[in-house]
Amino acid sequence: MQNTDNPSPAFKIFRCIYALFYIAAGFNHFLSTQGYYAIMPEWLPAQKFLIYLSGISEITFGFMLLFKRTQKLAAWLIILMLLAFMPAHIYMIQKAPFMLRSIEITPLIAWIRIPFQAFFIWWAWIYTISYTEPVEV
Repeated sequence: MQNTDNPSPAFKIFRCIYALFYIAAGFNHFLSTQGYYAIMPEWLPAQKFLIYLSGISEITFGFMLLFKRTQKLAAWLIILMLLAFMPAHIYMIQKAPFMLRSIEITPLIAWIRIPFQAFFIWWAWIYTISYTEPVEV
């Protein structure tokens, strides 16, 4: 496992990629708001507010991930956010098949999103770890 107190260049590059992913995804909430309504469970209130809140959160956490001082907090917040998004992913499975703009979301595509969420949670978790000595895996 990587020593996050003295990260390697590859660790920093992947952290930047991960951060930019969230920053871009967050801005997408404002650019493609309509698409998010299709994947939000109907029982959630104030959907427009939640879409914008999640966009602001993704942008904020992405920027926080870029700085050593806020990296661990950002990673934990991303993990919590991804867990909070799980009802939307489950709703997509229940709703499939459906059209999301020009893309047909089949049951398979909806199910594949769940392992991706697990992967993104794992990726965030990497940035929560701090070791004084590198640990080999």
